[in-house]
Amino acid sequence: MKNLYRLWHGELALQNAFWNWAVFGGFTINVASSGLFLFLIMADRPISALIVGYTFSVPYNVIVLVGVWRSADQFTGERRWADLARIVTVVGMVLLSVT
Repeated sequence: MKNLYRLWHGELALQNAFWNWAVFGGFTINVASSGLFLFLIMADRPISALIVGYTFSVPYNVIVLVGVWRSADQFTGERRWADLARIVTVVGMVLLSVT
């Protein structure tokens, strides 16, 4: 929970926030919620599928997006890496949230 707090406040290194939380964590959370969504759809439970499909992934994606954005503010390296991390995270999290 402490790392989630640190992510939200931009206290994690940009590399950690981007790779561990946005890329790997985002992939894991979104694949798992999509799998549960498909399972519940096939079980003819569309309302449950909708709730499960978005209850976990969308809040996670928002937290990660804010965390990467704030970590990019603190980044002391080349600005292009911070900007690229922001762009990739925004595009990725939006796509993962709406599909």
